[in-house]
Amino acid sequence: MNRDIEHKPFEGVRIEVATSVKFDEVLTRLRSLMGHVNPSEIVTLAQSGITETEFVRAVQERFEGESGFMLFAEIDHGGWLSTFQINRRTVRWILGNPLIAVTMIRHDITAGLFAPVEILVTETEDRQGTMVTYVRPSSLMVIEENPPLLAMATLLDAKFDSLIARATQQ
Repeated sequence: MNRDIEHKPFEGVRIEVATSVKFDEVLTRLRSLMGHVNPSEIVTLAQSGITETEFVRAVQERFEGESGFMLFAEIDHGGWLSTFQINRRTVRWILGNPLIAVTMIRHDITAGLFAPVEILVTETEDRQGTMVTYVRPSSLMVIEENPPLLAMATLLDAKFDSLIARATQQ
C-alpha cells in the first residue's frame, strides 16, 4: 500500500475582539443576525433531486440569517469548565453558509477543512464584557498561490468581520 504524506506549514491569523457589550447581549445579537440549521438538513436538501437554482433559493429562504450566515453547532465549554474551577462563560460556535463555502471549495477542495468557520465567545473575567476570538478564514484556506481562492476567501473575511463588528459594537 503506497501513500504520500505531505506537510504544508502555514500560519493562521487569530483575531481577538474585546468589547464592553455583555456576554448575553453579544450572543443575542449574533443569534438575531444568523439563521440556524443542522448540517444534515443541508445534505438532505441537496440530495432531494432539486436543481442548483432551487437549492440556492431554498438555502437563502429557509436557513440564511440577515448576515448571510447560519449557526450549525454550539459547544458550551462554560457548561463543563466549572467542574475544573474555571468559572467563565464561553461558547464555541460553528457557523457558515454552503453558498459561501462553495465559492472557495470550487477553487480548492481542501478549503472545506476550514469551512464552516468558528468563533469562541467568552465572558471577560470581570464579567463586564466579552471577547470574541476567531481565526481569519483566508489565513487558513489560502496556503499556496491561488488568486481565485484568495479573492473569495477575502470576501468571506470581510463578511465575517462585519458579523462580529455588528455583534460587538457598543
